[in-house]
Amino acid sequence: QVQLVESGGGLVQTGGSLRLSCAASKSIFSINAMGWFRQAPGKQRELVARIISSGYTNYADSVKGRFTISRDSAKNTLYLPMNSLQPEDTAVYYCNRLPVGVYWGQGTQVTVSS
Repeated sequence: QVQLVESGGGLVQTGGSLRLSCAASKSIFSINAMGWFRQAPGKQRELVARIISSGYTNYADSVKGRFTISRDSAKNTLYLPMNSLQPEDTAVYYCNRLPVGVYWGQGTQVTVSS
């Protein structure tokens, strides 16, 4: 199974920025789409950004223009720079392939203070 380890979360003020990273245990980006997800307490997990093998990206309306998904295939790492963070962005963020694999990483907590 591919192991996915998310990192880069933290506590920031409204308007701040963070850069999340997702390290995969083996090369998967060339054959799989990848996505960033988030889940707030009491809320459904939602897909916020995706990138397919060709490099095409798209975003949920809630983050479009603020978040950017990118990848470094040589490093087996997926990134999510996040700008203009809002309290509504507070959630645990996860990465996974698309369609989603069975196993998820621990996620990384993003907390935006208001």
